[in-house]
Amino acid sequence: MLKIIMPLALLVPITACATAQSEPHAAGDAACNDAALSSFIGTKASEASAADMLKVSRARHLRWAGPGMALTMDYRADRLTVSYDSTMGITSARCG
Repeated sequence: MLKIIMPLALLVPITACATAQSEPHAAGDAACNDAALSSFIGTKASEASAADMLKVSRARHLRWAGPGMALTMDYRADRLTVSYDSTMGITSARCG
């Protein structure tokens, strides 16, 4: 019984690492474009504004950055990072 369980137990960490990898982007994927996002500065952070910013920027992912939040320094061309203040007002929107 132990001979059967041990090899299976060793596969669990390998499987977890394999599924944690992000998908590579296809060559035709559009990167985020933050040129038109300045109009959102000063507006309220909400689901509706998030959807609008994703549409305008063509980003695939959105990351909210609240006051005092720590963020990873990794750059992702398909991600939009939106910072907001304590009143939920958007203070910046940038790709990466």
